[in-house]
Amino acid sequence: MGTDTVRTPPDDGAADLRREQRGWYFYDWACSVYSTSVLTVFLGPYLTSVAESAADADGYVYPLGIPVRAGSFFAYSVSLSVIVAVLVMPLVGAAADRTGRKKPLLAAAAYLGATATAAMFFLDGDRYLLGGALLVVANAAQSVAMMLYNSYLPQIAPPEQRDAVSSRGWAFGYAAGSLVLVVNLVLYTGHESFGISESTAVRICLASAGLWWGAFALIPLRRLRDRRSAAREAALPGFRQLAATVRDMRRHPLTLAFLLAYLVYNDGVQTVISQASVYGSKELGLGQSTLIGAILLVQVLAVAGALAMGRLARTYGAKRTILGSLVAWTVTLAAGYFLPAGAPVWFFVLAAGIGLVLGGSQALSRSLFSHLVPPGKEAEYFSAYEMSDRGMSWLGPLLFGLTYQLTGSYRDAIISLVGFFVIGFVLLARVPVGRAIREAGNPVPDRI
Repeated sequence: MGTDTVRTPPDDGAADLRREQRGWYFYDWACSVYSTSVLTVFLGPYLTSVAESAADADGYVYPLGIPVRAGSFFAYSVSLSVIVAVLVMPLVGAAADRTGRKKPLLAAAAYLGATATAAMFFLDGDRYLLGGALLVVANAAQSVAMMLYNSYLPQIAPPEQRDAVSSRGWAFGYAAGSLVLVVNLVLYTGHESFGISESTAVRICLASAGLWWGAFALIPLRRLRDRRSAAREAALPGFRQLAATVRDMRRHPLTLAFLLAYLVYNDGVQTVISQASVYGSKELGLGQSTLIGAILLVQVLAVAGALAMGRLARTYGAKRTILGSLVAWTVTLAAGYFLPAGAPVWFFVLAAGIGLVLGGSQALSRSLFSHLVPPGKEAEYFSAYEMSDRGMSWLGPLLFGLTYQLTGSYRDAIISLVGFFVIGFVLLARVPVGRAIREAGNPVPDRI
């Protein structure tokens, strides 16, 4: 167990690994535009407006006969997409480990998500149910694809390189998000000069993210290669493999402890990402152009933040650096509660704080977890990780939606998320990561 021949096979030269790493970075480049342009910027306010146009006089819509505030529909749709992903990811992860063929599964998930995103061009009028359905498909497919993508990290990077490689992947993603947001900003703000309506401009921005995702996904699918091992040959099918994975993870309680901490604090991160534009537009009264500019600032600073926190991890270790980022998240989110309405300058200040810690906290969490995975079980364990990353991030949006439904205040909804970061900090601080790495059967880096 101490030697991971699957992850760093002897016939892989340094040049081959670098080529795979560069290809791996490009999946972040491909799919992050969905996370940025669709999930973070445009879809939340737009789908909420579509739902409001379909609402009754009391502001409710009735999907499947259930009364739902139009302002909560987007948050509930995100939660549903996550539940779907929870059911699918363990099965896909088990199949990937059993067959050793991750690339076909990655391709299927990526292009299902890209197609659903491109189809958002047809979301207009009062078609809020169509928007919710496409969101569920796209978000669940993104979660499955990211699980498979993340599981390549321990195979293409030796332990001492993983913080840097993971951070570069996040930086690629945020760079792509920034580039496309600039184009989105030009199209949205100048939609009249292009002879199109504001709604059409938004739908073009949504659909273009799907086309970008599908086009650039070709690069990692050409460069990454599948690997097989004896551990995979013994894998079981379907839910039997899921049950076996759960039993195996119980043999690594410290890995589970890290996953629990990550589940909690990352639930807060994902909810802030998905609900920030709704908060800015509906509570603070900010225009779409201001929101796009703020998210663009987040993307630019997240590139620098991911790379800077990668360097900090080399000095202080990944765990301490993540803990520091959680303190920053807590302070930033608490400050967001007091932002005055109609004051874009302070919203930009808040966006800058989020951007500086966003990429680094995610990248270092991914690389730290890669050390805690037993050799030969990458896809299985990363399916559990992805559940914590996106797949189990249903509680935050649900809490956000319920808080708004009960109080009618987005400020109360946003402050309810602070607890995720505080509890996550406490749980992570209690995990002895060095011992966890040894018990997983992996070499412990000099600084972790």
